[in-house]
Amino acid sequence: MYDYNHLHPEFFAVMGMSDEDRIAAMDYPRWIGYTRAAEILKVLEGLLKKPQRPRMPNLLVVGDSNNGKTTLIKRFGELHGVSYVTEDGDPVRPIIIAEAPTSADEKSLYVSVLERFWTPYRSTDSVAKLRYQLIHLMRACSVRMLIIDELHSLLTGSAVKQREVMNALKLLCNELSIPIVGVGTREAVRVLHTDPQHASRFDVASMPPWRLDPDFQRLLASFEKVLPLKKPSKLHVPAVAGRLHAISEGNIGNLHRLLVECAKDAIRTGEEMITPEIIESKQWIQPTRGIRELFG
Repeated sequence: MYDYNHLHPEFFAVMGMSDEDRIAAMDYPRWIGYTRAAEILKVLEGLLKKPQRPRMPNLLVVGDSNNGKTTLIKRFGELHGVSYVTEDGDPVRPIIIAEAPTSADEKSLYVSVLERFWTPYRSTDSVAKLRYQLIHLMRACSVRMLIIDELHSLLTGSAVKQREVMNALKLLCNELSIPIVGVGTREAVRVLHTDPQHASRFDVASMPPWRLDPDFQRLLASFEKVLPLKKPSKLHVPAVAGRLHAISEGNIGNLHRLLVECAKDAIRTGEEMITPEIIESKQWIQPTRGIRELFG
């Protein structure tokens, strides 16, 4: 018999499932809280509560690819961005989370945000008309924050186009008196420097790779609580933590994938715990190699 004291109580029911169902359960997204994420969530919450004023503060959240940025803003949306209808029948959308267009283009930016309202629009309309429609919708829905994910995509385009898009965001910020939050890789900082005014409006919050320290060990302990294994793996032990850090290179997305693959093996082999041998067999799970490493 197993006591499952190493698991979060909400996983006790999962432990009664078949092996394949336990494996399938690991594919469902779950929030793993940690210090840096909590700090950024607190900053975002503070921005959301800021009283309206002519020059609203903005934020740029940057970090390596697959290091938890999108997961963090989705979590923020779940906590503070749930849509509702007032007693008077007015729709309220506290937070709009949209994705930056694949290249710097003002019209494409408006279209991307309009898509989040599930309302008809004509992509063939002029830039000015789409801008007016977007501003009208955001006012009608009492939007209090606009978040643009993948902001580094704006680097695909001429400097003139980049300035146009950033000026469009500045206009939305000024016209609606709401904070704008950009999310992207470290390259996104270059977008801000298309104009000194843009850089002065944004604070930058970084999500760096994890270091091999007690915070990383606490993160591993949190991960272990949501892996439906019958035996404790003691992932936080220094020797095990060091190996997991070396393989993942401190990237939380790669760490998550590594642990899930190890847990699947632990279930299928009957080990029911992540052993050093299982970890070593997963060395092929390496961080994505790319241009981002040039800016490390």
